[in-house]
Amino acid sequence: SMIGFAALSHLGLIDSSKTLYAGNRFMWLSSSVGGLMFGYGMVMASGCGNKTLVRIGAGNLKSLVVFLVLGLSAFATLKGITAVLRVNTVDAVSLSMQSNANLGTLIASVTGIAYESTNIWAGYVLGVLLVLWVLRHADFWTFENLLASLGVGALIVLMWWVSGHFGFLPEHPETLEPVYLGTYSGRIEAMSFVAPVAHTLDWLMFFSDKSKFLTVGVVSVTGVIVGSAVSAVQQKTFRWEGFASVDDLSQHLIGSALMGIGGVTALGCTFGQGLSGISTLSLNSFAAVAAIVVGAVLSIRHQVARLERSLA
Repeated sequence: SMIGFAALSHLGLIDSSKTLYAGNRFMWLSSSVGGLMFGYGMVMASGCGNKTLVRIGAGNLKSLVVFLVLGLSAFATLKGITAVLRVNTVDAVSLSMQSNANLGTLIASVTGIAYESTNIWAGYVLGVLLVLWVLRHADFWTFENLLASLGVGALIVLMWWVSGHFGFLPEHPETLEPVYLGTYSGRIEAMSFVAPVAHTLDWLMFFSDKSKFLTVGVVSVTGVIVGSAVSAVQQKTFRWEGFASVDDLSQHLIGSALMGIGGVTALGCTFGQGLSGISTLSLNSFAAVAAIVVGAVLSIRHQVARLERSLA
């Protein structure tokens, strides 16, 4: 995804300064707090936003509940009560940089080279190094691993091209201004599964409102569920599954709320920041991903401790 994003920028097929993750503010506190909440919550809710959609397609009713609570809490953090709290607290703390808050800017400050060029070449180099680091492990060389990893990476790049090139209109017939069609933010977007879940619920509830339109995010949410259902039926793994206990329900409710609030606060999830955002080399994405990992580890340790206490 890093290599592909760098190539699209290098070839002039997309304007990297117009992505959802571009900006001169390094919102380290929002990324860290939101990432911690999301990482902690996704363990409690049995998976991230994307995993929730996959499990819904396979017949998991627990994930359907997670989907609804995730969407509601995300929407509240976009426009509702937790949005006010977010804007007045963590979003108010940031570091302003001279240009985009990405890895290229840091390199440019040392080398003196234009940050656009340094970010492109940093994407190439870091992307290649990551690929080589993974491929050195012999147990990674399976058809499933290669197909899945290359497929997901290619999907991210394709989404960048669709929203940033194919969906770009140089002059809107009404406003006469350049616009990116099919994105909720009006900027270039790739795959993410927190805010788009909220937008999916919004689209379903206000379907008759002509101002509502399908975005790449809403279509992605629908596509994952449908694709998962087709795969589950084909592999004969589709089965209905519900909550085992009240404690199981409460864990998933809390976890999904943390994912919705945290995912919006961090401006993305394991997909939104962990793949889409980090492919742009955004500093906010690096901070969010690190916080998601820390939050997940803390949550796993807490779950293990709870299990040990219950068995003692």
